[in-house]
Amino acid sequence: AGPPDGGWGWMIVAGCFLVTICTRAVTRCISIFFVEFQAYFGQDYARTAWIHSIVDCATMLCAPLGSLISNHVSCQVGIMLGGLLASAGLILSSFATSLEHLYLSLGVLTGLGFALCYSPAIAMVGKYFNKRKALAYGIAMSGSGIGTFILAPVVQLLIEQFSWRGALLILGGFVLNLCVCGALMRPIALKEDRKTAPEFLEQDYAPEAQKRDLKRMSICSPLIKTWSHECLCYCSWKEYDFLLMPGFMVLAVSVLFMAYGCSPLFVYLVPYALSVGVSHHQAAFLMSILGVIDIIGNITFGWLTDRRCLKKHRHFCYLFAVGMDGLCCLFLPVLQNFPLLVPFSFTFGYFDGAYVTLIPVVTADVVGTSSLSSALGVVYFLHAIPYLVSPPVAGWLVDTTGSYTASFLLCGFSMIFSSTLLCFARLTRKIKRTYLRSLTDDTGTKQHIWTNGAIAYSVTAELDQKDVEFLSVDTNSYNSR
Repeated sequence: AGPPDGGWGWMIVAGCFLVTICTRAVTRCISIFFVEFQAYFGQDYARTAWIHSIVDCATMLCAPLGSLISNHVSCQVGIMLGGLLASAGLILSSFATSLEHLYLSLGVLTGLGFALCYSPAIAMVGKYFNKRKALAYGIAMSGSGIGTFILAPVVQLLIEQFSWRGALLILGGFVLNLCVCGALMRPIALKEDRKTAPEFLEQDYAPEAQKRDLKRMSICSPLIKTWSHECLCYCSWKEYDFLLMPGFMVLAVSVLFMAYGCSPLFVYLVPYALSVGVSHHQAAFLMSILGVIDIIGNITFGWLTDRRCLKKHRHFCYLFAVGMDGLCCLFLPVLQNFPLLVPFSFTFGYFDGAYVTLIPVVTADVVGTSSLSSALGVVYFLHAIPYLVSPPVAGWLVDTTGSYTASFLLCGFSMIFSSTLLCFARLTRKIKRTYLRSLTDDTGTKQHIWTNGAIAYSVTAELDQKDVEFLSVDTNSYNSR
């Protein structure tokens, strides 16, 4: 059966909503501990800031591991295990005696736990929804903004009442709710998932190329003696065959530039506001606005792109949102007072929530639902290096130039390049498809366009009173057989 688009799917959305609160919102709230860590350990901002960078980097870097456990064991086991690891990391951090201790416990261990939960939970939403997929993702991903809005003052109150050690201990207990979220992730069997390798190979119409790949694998590995081992290797290869798809390659490159551009702004918006004379209270209010509008962007943009008029153009909606955030970054250096920075927070926050919602949707459109978990693991893995590198690079530019202009311009151009690259690839594909369609009109070709972007042609021509069929499954070639 296909995705139910409701029923238990809304419980999956609720579980993913709680996962984003316990992972992304808690990660953002770690910055509240910075002042306490600096005062207690007597370290500068640069060394202390690495804690947040390591958490973010570990979460994205280990995302493929979360997808692997989810695919080969179960999504429920993966999320529960991640919840235990993340909770253990926060609890161990409450006993830290040095920053290096925090790098390992709060950075690596907690980040690893978040990685095992984040991408499998998001992928599970895609398995339960099709027609209302963008809306479901909008609700699920809004947990990051809502969680930040609620947890930030709560964490500050916990620090004041119980010190930073007590606050981390309580957060460790709170993150254990990830185990409850994992219990909600009931697996579902879809029609496209039922065609397993054994059944597929038994059919007479199995593609010869895939049979040759299986034979090649069995020859290369002397350990593969039985047919079941061949099947296992085939499934492992099939799981990541989307990496060779041109559409996914372009998306992967664009994600690298998009991740580089979006990260520094959340770190340097408040310092920039303070540098142009905005008060501490107003600067904090800018971040609150950004977080609340982020939630509105998650839900409303998800609902809008599920409408019939926009559903076929969700790819362009995604690149439009990324491009608008890039333009906001370009204009930020000329906004030097609070009344001008408020509209910036509204605009950037809305489109940030918009494209975050559409990342899983666009990924599913490119690779298909059956490969979504593995593809999301790779997509979030690609966020890791930009998240780790971009804040220090932006800080170095501020130290070198004495202003924030170069940092914000680099972020803006990076996001605009990401959007332009996707737009150019999409237009090129459309032009190529139009050209091939014109060829079919001239030769009487019947064209079939599959969901993964491949195009199949069946051409019938008279030759000695026999039908000759031509087949091409590559958009870049037109081969006759």
